[in-house]
Amino acid sequence: MTTHHPLDKALALTSTTAGQYHGHTSPGYWNMVGPFGGITAAVALRAVLEHPDLLGEPLSLTVNYAVAQAAGEFTVQAVPVRTNRSTQHWTITLFQADAQGTPQITTTATAVTAVRRDTWSLGDMPMPAVPQPAALPRITPAMGVEWLRRYEMRPVVGELPERWEGQGDSSLSQLWMRDEPARPLDFCALAALADVFFPRVWLRRAVRVPAGTVSITVYFHANAAELEATGTGYLLGQARGQEFRNGFFDQTVQLWNEAGAMLATSHQIVYFKE
Repeated sequence: MTTHHPLDKALALTSTTAGQYHGHTSPGYWNMVGPFGGITAAVALRAVLEHPDLLGEPLSLTVNYAVAQAAGEFTVQAVPVRTNRSTQHWTITLFQADAQGTPQITTTATAVTAVRRDTWSLGDMPMPAVPQPAALPRITPAMGVEWLRRYEMRPVVGELPERWEGQGDSSLSQLWMRDEPARPLDFCALAALADVFFPRVWLRRAVRVPAGTVSITVYFHANAAELEATGTGYLLGQARGQEFRNGFFDQTVQLWNEAGAMLATSHQIVYFKE
């Protein structure tokens, strides 16, 4: 663990009782009105992974953003609500105190961990044929949002529009990405990387409307050994919206490593304001 890395600092939790931890929001992962959603998801997962009763490795994580976190301290509680022979089910809650010091829920989450077994396996969605990372220029964050500086991104297709005049025709993005500075991949980093994509509505419409994730689910297909083998290499991320309707849209994501192994998929529902 590279404890001096910005991600590790943002994920630092102090245990108070079994399953309950104190943390502090990180200015390094700040978004427009609160923390980058991916770092909140990673914190929720970290609370599960640090629990002394943990069984297995992450299989899925669902995070519901009730309200944007304020800068400062927070409490996260992870509870194993059911443990079976090979799966374990969790609820996770993040709290922050209001002006009167009363704890208020900012985020709820559920997770499933599992003991994986060697069985028949097949990847039914091959990684797209795209140029290698070294052949593509990295983008320089131009939006003044701090969390973008925590990632190296090399787009293949689907960059932000050069003109915001409603001329968009596709919501597809493909890009190579990894932590900045480079950091060995683990489950928390993977959870955050699943949320690095700009809102699909920005690409599809080329209109910059306010937007924010309401709920995201990440499915982990790789085990810890496969993440370790990925190391500090790039991931190819692909994102696409499927339906834009009545102020909400969805986004589906696939993440492959450079060897072509699919490590995770995700789905989220996003609010946008007209």
